[in-house]
Amino acid sequence: MELPQARTETPTIGAGAPDFGNLLGVDGERYSLSSFQDKRLLVLLFISNGCPTVKACQDRMIKIQRDYSGKKVQLLALNSNNSYLSPADTYAEMVLRFQEKGFNFPYVKDEDRSVAGAYGAICTPHVFLLDEERRFRYRGRIDDSRNPERVTVSDLRNAIDDLLADKSVRVSETTPFGCSIVW
Repeated sequence: MELPQARTETPTIGAGAPDFGNLLGVDGERYSLSSFQDKRLLVLLFISNGCPTVKACQDRMIKIQRDYSGKKVQLLALNSNNSYLSPADTYAEMVLRFQEKGFNFPYVKDEDRSVAGAYGAICTPHVFLLDEERRFRYRGRIDDSRNPERVTVSDLRNAIDDLLADKSVRVSETTPFGCSIVW
């Protein structure tokens, strides 16, 4: 079986999100795109356990879910790293991270990296914000700094706020930064 490689192009803003299904979450449940049909907005976060940028953003991700959960916004974290080449990203290690950090959103394993390939994810963290029709409305970074004290632009929050206010997203694409996905 040939495994997907990193894409050079991501789907365009406004395009429908590629469907996915049957991803195992650290809670033992299986998740698909349709698992979140009752949510107005869905935020896909491609993350990993070992990346310093992801580690620095974890508390911000938890806070985003807490702040927006009452507004029918759902975060979904996906780990697409090859766990053979990146032992910190095994399912067992994901379970530990989920418990240690107290993630308040599902954390799933994209074992064959097919979802990362279909979405064009290139690094961790890499964010994709989908509207109610599951069309791409924002992709890129969470905000403009790894260091929470140096954040000046909260790109993901701005995009969520724009969509919740029924406005166009003011900046629909930013350049993500962090660690490369381990294919």
